Amino acid sequence: MSWLVEGTMQNGRTFRPSDWVDRVSGVLAKFGADHRLRYGAVRPCYVKGKKCLLVQKTLERDDPVAFEYVSTFVRTNGLQMHDLLAGTEVEEIGPSETVKELGAVA
Repeated sequence: MSWLVEGTMQNGRTFRPSDWVDRVSGVLAKFGADHRLRYGAVRPCYVKGKKCLLVQKTLERDDPVAFEYVSTFVRTNGLQMHDLLAGTEVEEIGPSETVKELGAVA
C-alpha cells in the first residue's frame, strides 16, 4: 500500500515551486552502481496527468526519519496526503516502470 501526495494544497491552490516533487524525492533517493538515481520508498509519479509524490507505507517502519521528513513537509505546506485508491493507475518517473496494480511498487 502507498500514500499519494498531490500538489494541491488544502486551500485548493497549487503548491509552488512546481518542482517540489523532484526535490523531495531526490533528497531521499540514492545513486546506484551505474551512477543513475534510484528512488526508494518515496518517488515521483503521475496520476491522472498530475505530478505527485508516491510514498510507500513501509517507509514509516523502515526509515522513521525519512517518514517524519515527508510528513512534516506535507503538514507544513498544507498538502494533501491520502491512501492510494485501488485501481488507480500510477505512472512512475525515473528508472521504474508503470505500476499497474495499486500499492504494488517495485
